Order: sequence, then C-alpha cells, then structure tokens
Amino acid sequence: MEHPINKRDLINKTDMNIVIVGHVDHGKSTVIGRLLADTHSLPVGKLEQVKETCRRNSKPFEYAFLLDALKDEQSQGITIDAARCFFQTDLRNYIIIDAPGHIEFLKNMITGAARAEAALLVIDASEGVRENSKRHGYMLSMLGIKQVCVLVNKMDLVNYNEKPFKRIEREYRRFLRKIDLEAAGFIPVSAAEGDNIANHSEKMPWYRGMNVLEMLDSFKKEELPEDKPFRMPVQDVYKFTKNNDQRRIIAGTIESGKLSVGDEVVFYPSGKRARVKTIEAFNSEMPKTLSAGWACGFTVTEQIYVKRGEIACLAEEPKPKVTGRVLVNLFWLGKKPFVKDKTYILKLGTARVGVQVESISSVLDASSLDRTKKDYIERYEVAECILSMDRHIAFDLMTDNAATSRFVIVDEYEISGGGIIMQDLEDHTSWVRDKVLMRNYKWIGSDISAEIRAAKYNQKATLVLVTGEKDSPRKEIARTLEKQLFNDGRLVYYLGIGSLLYGVDADIVSGDIVPFNRREHIRRLTEVSHIMLEAGMILIVSAIELNQEDLDVINTGIPPERIFTVWVGNGENEDLPAAIKLSGSEGIESSVKIIKDLMTKRGILSFNGNGRDF
Repeated sequence: MEHPINKRDLINKTDMNIVIVGHVDHGKSTVIGRLLADTHSLPVGKLEQVKETCRRNSKPFEYAFLLDALKDEQSQGITIDAARCFFQTDLRNYIIIDAPGHIEFLKNMITGAARAEAALLVIDASEGVRENSKRHGYMLSMLGIKQVCVLVNKMDLVNYNEKPFKRIEREYRRFLRKIDLEAAGFIPVSAAEGDNIANHSEKMPWYRGMNVLEMLDSFKKEELPEDKPFRMPVQDVYKFTKNNDQRRIIAGTIESGKLSVGDEVVFYPSGKRARVKTIEAFNSEMPKTLSAGWACGFTVTEQIYVKRGEIACLAEEPKPKVTGRVLVNLFWLGKKPFVKDKTYILKLGTARVGVQVESISSVLDASSLDRTKKDYIERYEVAECILSMDRHIAFDLMTDNAATSRFVIVDEYEISGGGIIMQDLEDHTSWVRDKVLMRNYKWIGSDISAEIRAAKYNQKATLVLVTGEKDSPRKEIARTLEKQLFNDGRLVYYLGIGSLLYGVDADIVSGDIVPFNRREHIRRLTEVSHIMLEAGMILIVSAIELNQEDLDVINTGIPPERIFTVWVGNGENEDLPAAIKLSGSEGIESSVKIIKDLMTKRGILSFNGNGRDF
C-alpha cells in the first residue's frame, strides 16, 4: 500500500505533538519504544546497549525499556510520569507525550495531554476495553483533542485473530460516539513484534488500512497558535540595577499570537496598558517580533504596575474574559471528594487563586457515562459546576483559545483535578470591575513611577485599613499610627470616613451620616485610596466592621498586596482576613508598635529596590 501523502514534494518538515494514553500494561511504552526504533530515532548504539544490559541481567528485552529510564519505573513495570520522546517520519517531526495509564498516576494526564494535537489510545487485544480506556477517551474529548487513533495492541496474544479486534472496535466506537468523538481509525498492532507500526503486517492480511506511522502523517495540523489573539501569562517582572540599568522586563511564555515592538499591550485582569518598547532576548540580538512558543521578556514605554498571574494581550485584538465566577467542566482525580464549603487553589496559566465550588449541575461517571445529581464530586467523576474565586482572573473560553482556558485544581499541595472553562459568569464585584478596567485603560500615568517614589520616600505605598467593632479604639489607633509614622519621616495620611461622606459621597448619603449605597461608598473609598497610593502615600483609613464583601470591592480596585488590614475588637471576625487582630485592650501605644513592627517586617517601611512589587 502506498503512503497517502506524497512526501517527496515536501522540503520543510512540520512539528506535531502526539499524546499516547491507555490502561496500565496495555503496551503504551512498548508502542513508543518500537516507534523510536523503527524510525531510527534512537542515539547510535542505544538499542544494542539496552539489549546488552538485559542480557547481562538475564532479563528479557522489551522495547518499553527504551523509554523507562528511571530505575524505579523498570522495577515496578509501570510508567509513573509523563515523558517526551522525539522521532520523525519523512513528513514530520513528532513529539510524543507518554501519559501514564496506571490508576494512581491518572492525574498526570491533565498535564500530559494539554499540549497535544492528536492522540494514540492503546487497548490490549486480550484484555479488551477497560475503565481507564474510557476515562482516557473522555478526558481527550474534554481537552478538545479530536484526532484520535485507537491501537488494538498485543494482537500476537490472540493469534492475530480478526474477531477480538472487531469486537473491541465495535464496543469502543459506541462509547466514543456517546461523547461526540469519532476515531480517525482502529489499527491492529503488535508493538512487541513490530506488526503494523512502521510496516504492513503479513500476519493480518484481513487488515488493509494504514499502519501507525501512516496514520500519524495523515493527522492534520491545528491552526497555528500565532494566528490567534496574543496571550502571554506574566511569569515575573525583573529589574536590573547593575551599571545603572533601568530596564524592568515583563517575562513569560507566549501562548498564542504575535508580539512586536510598538504594539499596545493591555494586561488583564487589571486592564492596565502600555506600549512595547523593546523585546528582550538572552545573549542575542533583540528581535522586533516574536510569536507563540517563545519564552521572552519585553519592556514598555510607560511605568506601570503589573504582576505575575496577569495575561498580556494586544489592545487591538479580542479581549479575554475577566471574572471571578465561571461555569466549568471538571474532572476530579483527588482521593478526597471535591466538596462545597472548602477552599481549593485554581491554577490557570501563571494565575493562582483560591476557589470554592458554588453549585454542581450534574456529575458523570467517565467510564459508564451514568449521570447523577449530588453536591460533591468523587474520584474519576466529571462534573459541570460553577466555581467562585477569591479574586478575578483573565482567561479565554475553550472554544476560543484552549491554552488559556485549561486549569488544574490543587488540594492540599497536590494536583487533584482539572478542566476547561465553558462560560464566564457575573459575580458580586462585576459592577465595579468594569469601572476599574476602564479607569486603568484610560489612566494617564505620571512620569514619576511608583518605584521612583518608593525609593525616594523609602516606603511602599500601602492602604492600611483599621477596622473593627463599633466601640473598639480603631480610630484612636489609626490616628496615633499616622502621627508616629509622620514623626518618623514617612509620607502618610489619615483619612476619616466622614471626610468622604460629606464630600465625595454627598450625592449618595441618606439621612444624617448613613450611606444610602454602601457598595458605591466602598468603591469611591477605593478610588480615592488608589490616587493616594499612586502618589506614593501610606494611607490609613479607619472604618466600622468591614466585611469580606467590602474587601472584595477594594481588592478589585487595589492589588491585595498593597492592602494591610488590621482588625480591632474582642469578637472574632472570621469573614475578614487580617494581617493583625487586636483585642483593643493592648493599649494604643502597644497596638501601634505591633502594627509598625509587622509593617517593617513586610517591607512596607523600607524599599530594597528590587522592583518586584511595582
């Protein structure tokens, strides 16, 4: 049979990422080992070396040993982590990702399959379709990988009989159709014997389709990431001081699109904008343009405050979604169920936020496809649910940009789940978020940056919120703190709530001194505070019993790391996270000393010049 593609006309090879999945011991590693050997992609002498090692140890040679480099993997006979291998055909260069199939290591598939354009799914001809065969198929579908070829392996164990192959093909095709996935093909193979991997096996004359290499070359390339809107999650911001180097480099990896010198960049979720001044490259000339896949850094013409977790986008292209509440399709892999009333960590790109499950629409067993209605998600179940985050993040929907829609959930320091964002939803701070995005986009910044001000004043601009019970000495503590910081030479100001109520809030006050619209009052307090912080001030505000909802509004307009909260009172306020909790009985001077000591420890009352907080 001739190859379906005329390879002689191709000069430049393209690259393609393939993920290989399947139930434990169904032969994934053997398939990869055989692909490496049959395409002559191994280092010279590697195959002979492994065979000789097996001979000296009186151990039968297996092609899987070419892949299982870790000693503990070989001793257990299973692959325990995703591994990348490289091989080539006359048409393409392939990166094949080995995603573990053992039930204990299924969680690694979330990462292993995330970058793949197509998949090989391996099923043992003698064992047939297993639970993990179906789970892996479901996850490939959920991750948006549509090009899937099923390899029915170990045909030598069933004497190359067509009937077991056809039975597996019928069963698994039915399953795939239920999850809206159509296999590109089913290929009967024996990886151990090399049948139908790189050749057409004479042992199975009843099969007239493509072999594995031909199937791989028939897969279509995805749309190039650089043709999509520019997205670069911010990894870090670096400042250099040697030889009076004033550059502040915003670093990250371009997930999609292109970036050029002169482009106007907008950072989300903050909405701050700047123009690209230079694109930085390590140990080489500075390029004018870079595209998807490059880890890079760039400088901007304006001094703006951005931080890790934001996504850089181009002003002229479609915006990402920004919210703290999303509808997701989630696959749970943790040993403990995913439950309500517990805070987890959601990681998307470089963003890391606290998250809780708000509601669960339905729960699906990924192997049986049975749906149930319950308020928790158990291991190996898939659920459509609404997640609420403790602050806004930027992302795209799965239908728009897969790279910036996939996330993982961390439970007690372990990745325990993952999924894709299907829809952005309104949250309780959406009304103020849109105003802050517009403010930041239209903001005309000073030529004197926050970093220069911090260096001159030797302090970090901070909003100090002193809140607590009605009868607590919060106001006295706040005013005394202002006096002491001023006497210490600090640029500091105390803002009383009354100053806002009868000035900035005059149009929303009802009655004597009660704000008619509390949330608008908090928003205006936030905007006044933002201006003071831009001027480099330490602003001290005292207020009665601020709660988490109030703080959410403030955090929308001011980065949480620029807020220092003090709670004063005998009663505990579990709803409000505070840097310090005082009973009020410590005395004013002692309370102020405690606050100043922690402000010093946190670097608010000093500036070390590294620029990371600006």
